[in-house]
Amino acid sequence: MMLLRLPGVYRAEGDTEMVTDLMCRGGFAHGRDVLDVGTGSGALALAAARAGAATVTAVDLSLRSVVATWLNSRLHGLPVSVRQGDMFTPVTGRRFDLVVANPPYVPAETDVLPRHRKARCWDGGSDGRAVLDRVCAEVTGVLAPRGDVLIVHSGLCDADLTVAALQTSGLDARVLARCTVPFGPVMHGRAVMLETRGLIRPGQRTEELVVVGARNRGIRNWDTRNGDTRNWDTRNWDARNGDGRGHG
Repeated sequence: MMLLRLPGVYRAEGDTEMVTDLMCRGGFAHGRDVLDVGTGSGALALAAARAGAATVTAVDLSLRSVVATWLNSRLHGLPVSVRQGDMFTPVTGRRFDLVVANPPYVPAETDVLPRHRKARCWDGGSDGRAVLDRVCAEVTGVLAPRGDVLIVHSGLCDADLTVAALQTSGLDARVLARCTVPFGPVMHGRAVMLETRGLIRPGQRTEELVVVGARNRGIRNWDTRNGDTRNWDTRNWDARNGDGRGHG
């Protein structure tokens, strides 16, 4: 899907494609109320609308991202409601059947998150989890009964920590998909820092991307709607486009 992207707005890449593919294959969006938090150019929101979502709401702190998503939804004739604000604040009091998130997750030099620089699209604090942990801690406030969460991030942020954080929030969680991709420019530029911190091996120039899924507790069988899809083998998921490189 062709997307307009204003300067400073995150460009949809391999991580976006990965969670989109899983969302569509699993039927997560069809007939459901969907929230895309940290929407960027609106790629996940538009994909949910095309996948038959009942309603789609997209939220971003960046005004440029809000404008880009609004323009892209109109360009493609897809019904997406766009809101500006911090995380889940613009949708306080609402509940969604599916929440999708591709938060900034690249480890940075400092825990201070950039507000007005392009790096806000990928900087996730010193461990990459500054925004990710907020999503895990706050998502239950907007999640409907039997609601699902799909979060994509780098394996450098430790998928087990994400699963544990979602479980602490009262959800059943697990890793649904993995793939390995080469570093992009940002990750290449931080490779020495990542080596020094022990986050990657010396000379390592690839990272694993993961999609973590979570569901409200009380649902005994994860595969309630699409057992054949929810159990599909995701270990060898490959990005279709060679330029898919996550936030790097």
